[in-house]
Amino acid sequence: MASITHLPSLKQLRYLVALEEHRHFGKAAASCFVSQSTLSAGLKELETALDAELVERNNRTLVFTALGLEVATRARRVLREAEELAELAAKGKEPLSGRLRLGVIPTIAPYLLPKTLPMLRKAYPKLQLYLTEDQTARLLALLEDGTLDLVLLALPYHADNVETLPMFKDGFQLVARKDSPLAQKKVATTADLKDADLLLLAEGHCLREHALAACRLPQADSGFAGASLNTLVEMVAGGLGVTLLPDMAVPMHVPKQGELVARPFDRSGAGRQIGLAWRTTSSRAEEFQEFGAALTKAARSAGIAVG
Repeated sequence: MASITHLPSLKQLRYLVALEEHRHFGKAAASCFVSQSTLSAGLKELETALDAELVERNNRTLVFTALGLEVATRARRVLREAEELAELAAKGKEPLSGRLRLGVIPTIAPYLLPKTLPMLRKAYPKLQLYLTEDQTARLLALLEDGTLDLVLLALPYHADNVETLPMFKDGFQLVARKDSPLAQKKVATTADLKDADLLLLAEGHCLREHALAACRLPQADSGFAGASLNTLVEMVAGGLGVTLLPDMAVPMHVPKQGELVARPFDRSGAGRQIGLAWRTTSSRAEEFQEFGAALTKAARSAGIAVG
């Protein structure tokens, strides 16, 4: 086996990953805060060190070779592990300090974060929190490739190579117009939905699956699927049906003085678990558990229903 005398540097690997993401030398250089000539030279040095062509270049386009794509994939892992190495060294200095890249799903972010983040900032003033809001599948993909450190999501949700921490339960409430027969119920049940038009989020939102599981329904057949909880509530207000909202979203979307009412949905405590997910290989599990405990405490202090 031939010996390797020149190993790639982290800087060279970062240049390669940036180019694979942007597929444009100028944009990749800008994302790395270097000139285009510096990035191009770094990539040339990487190819020389590996004695292999990674990118085919001409005046108009660039094309990654098959080896180049494989090297870029592995380079992401190397960069992620290098970051985790630095985080491991910093962990012993002070908990929850420095950068934390947190992904949050849209059915949690606007209802939980505005009330809790000020408390977390006060408790951990050196924590630098960077937020990304998206659907669960895309957030977990970003977690896997190292773009995110931690994801705040609703459980259960199947994912490989992640460790999860359930924090608290978020129940469901049935939302209907005041003139609906269902508005007269003190507690709504699955039987009440038998003849109702149930409006839910579109495919891809985990809240849809959690709501259907709570109702023991295979699917919602109202013919409408919303892109946001706000849209669902507006559709209910327009008389198109009823919907299920998580407890934490009800105060924002169903004011006490309005044309809609919310009733607890009771099916053996049906709801979703709010929790955290991180890579099983992360060295920060203990820190993330502390973050989960602090977030739960802040939610309770903010008056958010924490089951």
